[in-house]
Amino acid sequence: MSFITLVRHGQANSSARDETGYDRLSDLGWQQSRWLGGYFSQTGEKFARVYHGTLRRHRETLEGIAPASLTEPVEDARLNELAYFHMAQLLHQQHGIAVPNDREGFVRHLPLLYTHWREGRLEGAPESWDSFETRVREVLHEIAKGDGRALVVTSGGLIGMAMRLVMRLDLQAMAHACLAVENSSLHRIQPLSTGLALTQFNALPHLDTPDRQHARSHL
Repeated sequence: MSFITLVRHGQANSSARDETGYDRLSDLGWQQSRWLGGYFSQTGEKFARVYHGTLRRHRETLEGIAPASLTEPVEDARLNELAYFHMAQLLHQQHGIAVPNDREGFVRHLPLLYTHWREGRLEGAPESWDSFETRVREVLHEIAKGDGRALVVTSGGLIGMAMRLVMRLDLQAMAHACLAVENSSLHRIQPLSTGLALTQFNALPHLDTPDRQHARSHL
């Protein structure tokens, strides 16, 4: 059976407030990635194809999973994250909506950012909402057409957009999906003759033991 397994990168530099500073795995992120690689080895999971974005945290996560046992990866910029920090600063500068300092603030902030972005009210945004949606749709469908199981290492915002496209989510539901996505989590999509079907969301089998519960993270 052919399917796509999306993996969100391991925990990055969660104390950062800009794109460059965020883009590297923390020690915990490396450990999450290695544990995920161990899970794949224990279960005999094999992937015929491997893809990742161009970001450092994507490459490091893949390195942590299993550098020697995976097929040669394909790097594709369409799998990169949306520029959240950049757009959050624009939202603050142009509309007076401050960048949050905690998770509860982020829960309220993300739908507001998405709404302003989609409506074209963020002057200077690195890409439009439509461009982001289009690139995610195109890369998913291209990967879905390939032969054999595919592993895709990417980011939470892209996974949220994938959920929107597959499940036809509205903006609020997409924001909730993005907020739920944990570091190093698994999300599985199966190509059917009628389209793409979601068969797994936000799974963490490699952290699902009492001694690893502390290693779960969102940011």
